[in-house]
Amino acid sequence: MNSTISKSKIPVMYLFFGVLTTIVNIVTYIFFSEFCGINYLISNIIAWFISVVFAYVTNRKWVFESKSNKILKEFTLFLGGRASSGVMDTALLFIAVDLLNFNDLISKIAIGIIIVIVNYIFSKYIVFKK
Repeated sequence: MNSTISKSKIPVMYLFFGVLTTIVNIVTYIFFSEFCGINYLISNIIAWFISVVFAYVTNRKWVFESKSNKILKEFTLFLGGRASSGVMDTALLFIAVDLLNFNDLISKIAIGIIIVIVNYIFSKYIVFKK
């Protein structure tokens, strides 16, 4: 495959799987917070963990097509970047819901957009750099 085509494909694939990851995150969040009655911050952490595993698999295989044999190192970097954005996600959600009295689900969706952008930059330039 032509490297120009491959490079232009990355943002499109990331956006596609980023949307899927966000859906996994939000559905998981709703399940735990609304249906299980778990505190919204705890639900957010559970949703974060599940969506990080989903994101790593999809980013490695289909977005950045990593061929690295150093999977543990790659996953650790990925997890570190996602942990940073997970803290950002939870902090922004706390600010939006507890301090600003915004709706938790609307806040979760809006913050998710910011998180997708931060995660793309981290994944492209640190975790899956060629």
